[in-house]
Amino acid sequence: MRAVVQRVSRAVVRVEDQQVGAIGVGLVALVGVATGDGPADVEYIASKIAEVRIFPDDSGKMNRSVAEAGGSLLVISQFTVLGDVRNGRRPAFDGAEAPAAAQETYDALIERLGRTGLSVETGRFRAHMALELVNDGPVTILLDSRRGF
Repeated sequence: MRAVVQRVSRAVVRVEDQQVGAIGVGLVALVGVATGDGPADVEYIASKIAEVRIFPDDSGKMNRSVAEAGGSLLVISQFTVLGDVRNGRRPAFDGAEAPAAAQETYDALIERLGRTGLSVETGRFRAHMALELVNDGPVTILLDSRRGF
């Protein structure tokens, strides 16, 4: 499982011009489910998203988690974060899980993040979405449950 996590001052996701999720200060996580991902991958990514310390403390140092900053989460399913362009120019998505299994794993991630007590908003699985966000910093962190980077 991979996630691109961005610290934001606000974000909104729309499907067919209808808002389906929005947050103020918090994290946007673009999540891709890889073939074979399971409970350990969900746990790893959920704990990293919830606990990564990329919000400033009183000294301006990145030392607070999203909860400590009083923020929320907007988690978007995005298989394209698994795109592989090492061979050629067109991304290959061979490493992405099939949609039915991916949705089950993505739903497990949302459920696990919900148990943290954080407010969790989402997009719509397999929908064409328009995501607007203001990346604060900008701060962007890459996560990979298989520790590929």
